Parts: sequence; structure tokens; C-alpha cells
Amino acid sequence: MPQDKTGEAREAPGSKLSVLRKHPIFCDLEPEAFDQLCRYAKHSTLKRGATIFSKGDAGTSMFAVISGTVKISISSADGRSAILNLIGAGEIFGEMTVLDGQVRSADATANTSCELFIIDRREFIPFLKSQPALAMKFIELLCTRLRWTSEQVEQIILQNLPGRLASALLRLTEKHKLAPGGRTIAVTQQEISEMVGMTRESINKQLRVWADRKWVRLEHGAIVVLNAEPLQSLAEAGSGDNGD
Repeated sequence: MPQDKTGEAREAPGSKLSVLRKHPIFCDLEPEAFDQLCRYAKHSTLKRGATIFSKGDAGTSMFAVISGTVKISISSADGRSAILNLIGAGEIFGEMTVLDGQVRSADATANTSCELFIIDRREFIPFLKSQPALAMKFIELLCTRLRWTSEQVEQIILQNLPGRLASALLRLTEKHKLAPGGRTIAVTQQEISEMVGMTRESINKQLRVWADRKWVRLEHGAIVVLNAEPLQSLAEAGSGDNGD
């Protein structure tokens, strides 16, 4: 049976366990319960491009990102791919199959060099059953994931390219709670194209229009949102003004 394709897991360094303590899911755990959770967390480092798990693998563990970015994606037999989510530092992923015991529904890849915590399902499920408040938080997390997916589907079906692209940029800036005054998104134009379902050329053309208007600034491997207000208007308009 396929297993998660991470490097060798090691005991979690104490200084990095603050990632778990600060996470909204785990921040309210009693100290004794949190210490128990930490004993389950194994530390792993991955190089960019490393496969964490593949669609169809057994869901044997969940993950917390200490540093770096993880790409959640799906691909077709003819080589096309779509990015469902980008998971950054302080976020968790892989929880769905840990909770329902089914196989992975997508691929997870290290989008950059990453540090992860890995928590095995065999240890986590009994722990979760002893923490009803924690179980409720996981229900809330799954609802958030479902809303995120519904929004993506709505945008791809109903919005034009500028609306889709604006929505994606705003969603990424909000998701990562970036500092005010310069919202930098560490994402390539190819990755954005795979998120919104359009060609990289179309994405580049639209971003350059917005860059000329000082709405965004294009950097190597990143996009900086300079003026979110007109992007918000495009996202809300959907099939209205195309921003050209």
C-alpha cells in the first residue's frame, strides 16, 4: 500500500513546536494535552520538488508546515495540472484523509524547500477522540476548506479572466495574512495560471496591464499587490469590466 513520500522523520525540535501552539486549531489545548500532541510530531525536511504524497496514497498522516510552501494539485493523463491550494508556514494539510481513513484526493509537493511536522493517524485519532473541542475545530477547518473550494469552482465557471485573477490574488493575500503596506505573494505566473485555469500568456498580459496601472508589481517568483481596491471591484463584478 502506498506510503507518504517524505524524508526520514525525526523528533520535533522544541523551538519549532511554536508553529503548532500558534495554530488556531491547537492554540486552546491544555498544556498537558499539547505536550502529548507534541510527542506525536515528527520533524522532516524536504527539498523543492519532493513528493509528499500522491493522489490515491493511503492517508497515514497529517502535516504542519514550519517553513516553505506546499502545493496541493491534481493532474490529468495528458499532462495538464491544476493547483487547488498553496499551503504556507503555520498551516496544516492532509487532515481530510486522516479523519475519514480514505485515500488521498490530490498530490502534495514541496513547492519550495520545506520543513514539516508529521503526525501519524494511528496516534492522532485516539488523541482527537479525547479532545471534543479540538474535534469541533477540525469540523470548522473542513468547512473552511469546502468554502474555499466552492469559491474556486464559482470563479472558474462564472467569472471572466480578470475577475478570476483578481479573486485569486486577493484570496492569497488574505489567506496568508500578509503585512499591510506591501502584500507580496510568493507565487509564479505559471502557478497562478494553474490556479485560475487560464494560460500563462493570458495571465502575463493581464498582470502587465495592472502593473502599468500600479495595482500590482511583478517580481521574480512573486507578485506584490499595491492597490487592492480596484482588484476587489473586479472580483465582485465577475463578468463585468475586464480591466483591459
